[in-house]
Amino acid sequence: MLLKEYRICMPLTVEEYKIGQLYMISKHSLEQSSGGEGVEVVRNEPDTHPQYGQGQVTEKRIYLSSKLPSWMRKFVPMIFYVTEKAWNFYPYTVTGELHHCSFVPKLQVKIETRFENDNGSNENVFGDGPTPRDSVCFLDILSDPIPDKHYKKTEDLSGWVSKRTGRGPLVDGWRNSARPIMCSYKKVQCSFEVYGFQSRTEEFIHRNIRDVLLVGHRQAVAWTDEWHGMSLEEVREYERKLQQETNSKLKSDRTDSGNVSDVLTQEHRDPGQGVVEEGGGGEDD
Repeated sequence: MLLKEYRICMPLTVEEYKIGQLYMISKHSLEQSSGGEGVEVVRNEPDTHPQYGQGQVTEKRIYLSSKLPSWMRKFVPMIFYVTEKAWNFYPYTVTGELHHCSFVPKLQVKIETRFENDNGSNENVFGDGPTPRDSVCFLDILSDPIPDKHYKKTEDLSGWVSKRTGRGPLVDGWRNSARPIMCSYKKVQCSFEVYGFQSRTEEFIHRNIRDVLLVGHRQAVAWTDEWHGMSLEEVREYERKLQQETNSKLKSDRTDSGNVSDVLTQEHRDPGQGVVEEGGGGEDD
């Protein structure tokens, strides 16, 4: 099992990001869905947790055959997806992710998230003891590299200025000087207990999670003027609209590509759910 705690700061408040996160995930999912691959929302509805109270439960399915490394594609069917069930009790969320596919057994990913109005300085944000220092990874939305295919000049925060808030651009050392500032703490546990494949599979998943987190949090900030000032009801309506568009786009693309329904019937009979928070990348290993 490979454990890492990612800390991603943003020049926002936790209360602001409650709206920004919903907006970003919806728009990002639509952007990343094409060619029959991407995030399909199966369920998204209110739920009450005995400890965290009122929140939202979401089930998704992400199709990602082409994003797998070449050595893994040899062992999985042509149509491959990951399933996810996430409970959002903001500012705490937990995601349990499983592969419903007989070709890739014993793969589990659990992601716990907490949002705090600080710059990543809380060493025990989850309350179960500090994460070992060598497992803590700070991700900088300004300077850390992202895959070239995800780079957009309009999302480069070195040139970003928000007209609505007056914030930006970000400069070197911004994490110690920006106000407001918040941190997205994500504890990610990945387990793939298959001899000969465990280490590189777990490392591959963490590489992709890192890219997803960097791109998504950059976009949340870059798109501030699009979502800042929206009410929760407005962003939920936006979320519903884009989820419908994304689901329709995926189904249309898969129908156009042909031979999908037979594979899904044979290999993926369980109802599904999605991935992490955003789409995903992947390179050969």
